[in-house]
Amino acid sequence: MNNYYEILGVSKDASQEDIKKAYRKLSLEFHPDRNPNGEDKFKEISSAYNVIGDKDKRKEYDIQLTNPFGRMGGNQFHGPNMDDLFSQMFGGRHGQQQRTPVPDKVIEVQVNTLESYSGVNKTITYNKKTYCEPCNGKGGERSACLTCGGQGFVMKRAGTGMFTQIIKTSCGQCSGQGFTINNPCYSCNGKGTKEMIDNLQITLPKNIDNGQHLRVPNKGDFYNGMFGNLILKINLIPQNGFEKINNDLIYNVYFNLDDLQKDSFEVPHPDGKIEVKFPTEFNTQVPLRIKSKGFKSNQIGDMFIKMNVKYSRG
Repeated sequence: MNNYYEILGVSKDASQEDIKKAYRKLSLEFHPDRNPNGEDKFKEISSAYNVIGDKDKRKEYDIQLTNPFGRMGGNQFHGPNMDDLFSQMFGGRHGQQQRTPVPDKVIEVQVNTLESYSGVNKTITYNKKTYCEPCNGKGGERSACLTCGGQGFVMKRAGTGMFTQIIKTSCGQCSGQGFTINNPCYSCNGKGTKEMIDNLQITLPKNIDNGQHLRVPNKGDFYNGMFGNLILKINLIPQNGFEKINNDLIYNVYFNLDDLQKDSFEVPHPDGKIEVKFPTEFNTQVPLRIKSKGFKSNQIGDMFIKMNVKYSRG
């Protein structure tokens, strides 16, 4: 059974505060972000502190240390698997700390029906957060958080006895960032970011529909050392009488009484004008259907012409 007191370099009678101070000192010394060769030692001291750094678990551990077989004839104490914890804390054998995911930035993009039919290149102008140049996005002079040892999270004990669980929670002292700002940057006041207006050239594909989302990597806000993704939410709007319903192209046409005396009429279309004959029975409630003149996708849609009559008195 490992002697956690020896690992942290404290006596068995040490106070909880002395144990905490010893852990802070060692965690800063052997944290892999500072000491590339300190991975194994860091896991060892973290395992020790997760036990004797907690009053209740320390009592159980002291019993086991005195009597390895305990009152139930076996080792009752089950500490966390630090290899599993370490793999969660760091993204590989090189001791790289996992970063808090950067939230996606969502903006709406207005697209009209004809742009959806043909596809379109657009310039999107939007507000975003970028890194502060004077402090290079760090917010100022940093130091590893003493509460979590630079990890960004702490392990808390839930339950008692055989039902004990170790829960990973975000560090409240540093808000999960793993560091604190000692001397805030004069330009951003410690935020590490500044507001800017960015222009983005994008190509929207054909047949894009209302409510669709397009993801543009690394064009979102700057957060905790990296740029997030930009999400474009498509807002499809009618244009010049055209609408889109699924793969069908809808066109609203308006006739006056003189138009109704003719045999045919012309309607615009993205691929060129179409001449349409008036039906024998004119019914504004039933649209005219022109096959295969809708949006071209896996399944080609149709064009529907909604006929409306307008007239004026006098």
